[in-house]
Amino acid sequence: MSSARPSSEKTTWPRLVLRRTDQAVSAALIAIVLVVMAGWWIWQGQLRGRLIDIERAEPIVIDFKIDVNQADWPELTLMPNIGEQLAKRIVTDRQERGPFRDLSDLRRVRGIGPKTLDGIRPYLVPMPETAATAGK
Repeated sequence: MSSARPSSEKTTWPRLVLRRTDQAVSAALIAIVLVVMAGWWIWQGQLRGRLIDIERAEPIVIDFKIDVNQADWPELTLMPNIGEQLAKRIVTDRQERGPFRDLSDLRRVRGIGPKTLDGIRPYLVPMPETAATAGK
């Protein structure tokens, strides 16, 4: 008994690669996809260096009003030129001296001058006139 195989038997190995026609079809599809992607990139203006759409979005304007007699210091820091320390001074002054009767009372807080008050006035809830409040 010999271990040699008869010549009529052929060894067939599993085919792990694509056939030539499958390779050609795959290459053609990949080439088409690359051409389409390059066309889209050029159409978007990347060769001219234009900005992408998200950078050309219109800015969103947010309108908010803060009640200076109710707000805590994190809310007060949302206003322009009001940092954490100034906001804490506003809250401390309100706790020590009582609520602000009108917006000009904010001037009693160290660090708030006429320019700062004019800058934050659009963000503050209007207060009633002193003569219009009950008990005055």
